[in-house]
Amino acid sequence: MRKRLNRMLLVTISLAILSTAVLITAVYVPLLQEQILTDLQDITALLAWDRGETGNTFSGQEASRLYVLGEKLGDRGIRLTWMDSTGRVVYDNRVEGTGLENHLHRPEVTQAMETGEGRAVRKSSTLALNTFYYALQLPDGGVLRTAKDAGNGYSIFSNAFPPLLWILAALLLVGLYMAHFLTEKLVAPIGRLAENMEAENLEEYEELTPFLARIRQQHGDIVKNARFRQEFTANVSHELKTPLTAISGYAELIETGMASSEDVPRFARGIHSSADRLLAMINDIIRLSELEDSQVGQTWERLDLYELASVCGEMLDISARKHQVQLTVDGEKCYIYGDRQMLEELLYNLCDNGIRYNRPNGSVEVKIYREASTGNVVLEVCDTGIGIPREHQEGIFQRFYRVDKSRSQSTGGTGLGLAIVKHIVEKHHARLELESREGAGTRIRVLFGDSMGEEFL
Repeated sequence: MRKRLNRMLLVTISLAILSTAVLITAVYVPLLQEQILTDLQDITALLAWDRGETGNTFSGQEASRLYVLGEKLGDRGIRLTWMDSTGRVVYDNRVEGTGLENHLHRPEVTQAMETGEGRAVRKSSTLALNTFYYALQLPDGGVLRTAKDAGNGYSIFSNAFPPLLWILAALLLVGLYMAHFLTEKLVAPIGRLAENMEAENLEEYEELTPFLARIRQQHGDIVKNARFRQEFTANVSHELKTPLTAISGYAELIETGMASSEDVPRFARGIHSSADRLLAMINDIIRLSELEDSQVGQTWERLDLYELASVCGEMLDISARKHQVQLTVDGEKCYIYGDRQMLEELLYNLCDNGIRYNRPNGSVEVKIYREASTGNVVLEVCDTGIGIPREHQEGIFQRFYRVDKSRSQSTGGTGLGLAIVKHIVEKHHARLELESREGAGTRIRVLFGDSMGEEFL
């Protein structure tokens, strides 16, 4: 990250320097050209003012003075040309005699004869120079013209390029130091955060505050998940140990002949029961892992929740009779958008829990209806079972959480059913409500938002 930031800053500095040089040249050249024309205008005006007493033309001593001034101007790189009203060259400080062609049709001369003054810029035969002309009409109709050669934008930039390279090198050295300094300054809070995620006062830059907050949140989630997985692994190991110990113990008694012929069927039933519980637990663990994996796809479709509840009731009817519990399903057709397998598991686990933790001659009532006030589709499972003490109600949907461990194991529960219920409810963006009183039964409600299904009706 540091190297990349350094490279980016150096490239930015270099581009900024070159761009600045080009832009300054682009701005400076027109100003320079305008200044040259202004200087030529002032020089020409002074020369025109210094003419004969008649004020009409240069003659005698004034003409001689003009020639002398012309020579001096020539030494300074300024060309002076005097023309009569027909465009014939009377004097030019760069050409001996008057053998020059007529200048009447030169743009600056034509403009001067029409408006009193004229300007023009002509490129030389090379790319390096431009010639600037200023012409002023004299009272007698003649024209006095001054001209000067000056560099164009390309030549100015090329002349400035060698010293610009030295300046660029110096600025790059400064930029290298500044890039290193700024990079270290920028990544320092992140480095300190990596060393101590709980450290305070790391938000040295306002722009980094959301970034650092996000890192802290992700770190907290990672730590929480790691702790959660560690606890889950410990719980799984403990829960698997009990049935495996029972299976191993029964098998050892049978293997060593310590079990009498009358005990063998009882031990075999114990092995079978423990194996069934072990398989059920493994299946629930696998299913819970699948539900937690966001990459596992679901098949969403429009489903009648009442129809699913009725099928679940028929499936669990034998189990309810075995536990001497009456299971009923009541309600109306209510459509929601969800995954069929998940919703079947949701119904099965809620109803199965209501049956397992009930009393003889108790009841489990499943209701499916739509709330008039909110439009939510509600799945409600009420039982007349043992209930859940208030202090245990917050943790009842956690993995392997049991209010009465001995009773849970005797009923064959894995301790994962309600954890699976919670994950399925979250997958469907539904809401879970629990009402229970010890010794008076439990009511669990799952509220599916109206927006989940109405658009598919």
